[in-house]
Amino acid sequence: MKPTDLRGILHYIPQFRDRVFVLAVDGSIVADDNFGNILLDVAVLRSLNIRVILVHGAGHQIQQLASQLGQPISNRDGTGVTDANTLRLAIMAANMVTHEILEGLSLNNLRAAHTNCIEAVPLGIRKGVDHQHTGKVHQVDVNMLRTLLDEGIVPVVSPLGFDGNGHTYRINSDAVATELARELSAVKLMFVGPRPGLELDGTLTEQLSVAELDNLLKAAPEKLRPEMLSKAAHALLACQNGVPRVHIISGGVDEGLLAEVFSNEGIGTLIYANEYQAIRPARRRDVRSIMALIKESVQEEQLVKRNRADIEKHIGEYHVFEIDNNIVGVVAVRPYPEQKQAELACLNVNEAHEHRGIGTKLALRAEVVARETGAQTIFALSTQAFTFFQHKLGYTEGDASDLPVARREKYEQSGRNSKILVKQLTP
Repeated sequence: MKPTDLRGILHYIPQFRDRVFVLAVDGSIVADDNFGNILLDVAVLRSLNIRVILVHGAGHQIQQLASQLGQPISNRDGTGVTDANTLRLAIMAANMVTHEILEGLSLNNLRAAHTNCIEAVPLGIRKGVDHQHTGKVHQVDVNMLRTLLDEGIVPVVSPLGFDGNGHTYRINSDAVATELARELSAVKLMFVGPRPGLELDGTLTEQLSVAELDNLLKAAPEKLRPEMLSKAAHALLACQNGVPRVHIISGGVDEGLLAEVFSNEGIGTLIYANEYQAIRPARRRDVRSIMALIKESVQEEQLVKRNRADIEKHIGEYHVFEIDNNIVGVVAVRPYPEQKQAELACLNVNEAHEHRGIGTKLALRAEVVARETGAQTIFALSTQAFTFFQHKLGYTEGDASDLPVARREKYEQSGRNSKILVKQLTP
C-alpha cells in the first residue's frame, strides 16, 4: 500500500492531529532535485492538521559560496570556529536557503514565515579555542512559534541565532531542531539528510532504543559514519528530553517523508524513547511511594492533601511513571460516567525528573484512560500549573458550571479557588 493511500494512513491521523513535527532539513537536501517533493509531503502533513516547523541547514551553500568567491571558511557545519568571514557567508547562505524554502512552500499554497525565534549566546572558549561567532541556543521564543502554528503558518527557522545586542551567531541546525522539538513537546523530530539513516559498519539500522543508541555512542561511535555523529547525538538528546520519536531519513527518496511517518516499515532509522512503557496502573504497594512523591507539592498547596487511606481506596484511579523500578511520576483519573466526564487529578513529577516530558506523557495517558471510561471531556483543577495545561496540553479555562454536580460542591467548599481547565476528548 502506497503511503499516500488514505486508507493506509487513517489510523495514524488521530494521534498526530494538532501535534508538532519538527523537520530538520540539511542544506544539501534543499539543493537536491527531490526537495520539491519533500515540500509536497509537508503540504500533505499540513492538510491533516499536523503542525510543522521546518529547520534548515546551510553548510552545503556556505561551501558553494566560499568556492565561488575564492574565500576560505573556518568551519562548515556550525560546530567549530566561525570567524567573521565565515559568519558573513553563513548569513548570505542561510538567507538564500530560507528564501528558496519560502518560495517552495508558497508554490504548494502553504503560508510560512521566516522567524528570529532563537536567542543565542556565544559558544565561547572550548578547550582553549575561542569559537568566535559560533553560538548555542539560549532561549526559544515559544510564544511566537505557537502563534504562527495556531494561525496555520509554517515557521521556517534558519541556523542563526541573535542576542539582544545586535549580534548574530551561527548555530548547528541539528542543535536548533532539537531545542525546538523539546520546547514545543514535538511528537516527532525528523532529520532529513543525504544518508539513508544511521548505518552501523555500513549497514542501515532500522531502529534503536534510547538505551541502545546511548551505549553505541559511548562504547563504539566509530561504527557510525563520522558525518552522522551529530544527528545521532542530537537524536539521543531529544529523546532524553521528552521527544518520543526521532527519525533520521534520506531526503532523496520520493514520498520518503510520508513513508517514514505513515508506514510501519519506514525508510530510515527510528530512535525511540520507551518511557511510555514505564506508565502502569498503580498497585497497593505503591501507596507509600506515591505519598512521598506528592508530599512537597501538597505542602506547597499545589495538590490537595490526600491521606494513605484515600489513595488505597481509590488506587484503581492512579497510574505511575516508573524508571528503573523507581516511581518518578503519578496521575489519577476519576470518572464521572453519568456526565461523560473525567477528572485529571494528582498529576505530579519528581523534581529531579522535571523538564523531560514525563508530566505531558502522564497527562496524555490520563486522556486515554478517560476515553476508555466513556468520557467526552476531561477537566483539571489547578492553582499553580494552569499554564502547563493550557499551553502544553490544549486545555481551556472554564468555570464551575463545567464540573459535575458532585465535584462542583466539593470545589466550592474547598476554598482553594483553583482554576478550572477543560478539554474535549476526540474519539
